[in-house]
Amino acid sequence: MTSAAPSASSRIAVVTGASSGIGAATARQLAAAGYRVVLTARRKDRIEALAEEINAAGHQAAAYTLDVTDRAAVDEFATAFGTIGVLVNNAGGALGADPVATGDPAEWRQMYETNVIGTLNVTQALLPALTASGDGTVVVLSSTAGHGTYEGGAGYVAAKHAEHVLAETLRLEIVGTPVRVIEVAPGMVKTDEFALTRFGGDTAKAEKVYAGVAEPLTADDVADTITWAVTRPSHVNIDLLVVRPRAQASNTKVHREL
Repeated sequence: MTSAAPSASSRIAVVTGASSGIGAATARQLAAAGYRVVLTARRKDRIEALAEEINAAGHQAAAYTLDVTDRAAVDEFATAFGTIGVLVNNAGGALGADPVATGDPAEWRQMYETNVIGTLNVTQALLPALTASGDGTVVVLSSTAGHGTYEGGAGYVAAKHAEHVLAETLRLEIVGTPVRVIEVAPGMVKTDEFALTRFGGDTAKAEKVYAGVAEPLTADDVADTITWAVTRPSHVNIDLLVVRPRAQASNTKVHREL
């Protein structure tokens, strides 16, 4: 089945956390699919450079500096739109890998704020514009961590499980409206920043995550999955799509060639 081109009333796609990794890759691919993408992130220079790149390629993009945990800023951002077609809730991330007994509550709180409250803020603020389009799509980028725990991951797992529940509950609550809710849950994805941020810039710890794994997922792999789900015909909803590299059978079972 070929991808469906966005209708005139639903051509705007907002991507949060678009300054790097999966968010940036998703913005590029949605732009190539015909959407006018609005890039949001805290790093102004990154999203402005990406918008310039996308526009130079003959597509349409605009950058808007935004912290998704700042509700007042999110509400102000939302006033710019009468209708939008797609919201990709990508902003988030992991911090630390300590056991529950010694985990840092500040890191847990920050992960919950960015992954869960950030998703809630932007979804609530833009849901009227998504509904007004007559053909809206909310994407929640969760993680396989939201579907199965592992040692040292409780804080991130808890946040991503909450995102999963948010998506699942929203789908129940808005059924009958012209808005789909899609959850994409990636497994092991190697990007420039995810593991490095998780381990506070410790390169050795970050590289150990992917040691011996010949082909972890890339940001483009996940962006391709998101774009495919978004461009299905309007009556088709991909409730949950779990995507892992072939070498990863579960969160705790990974084939490594060491």
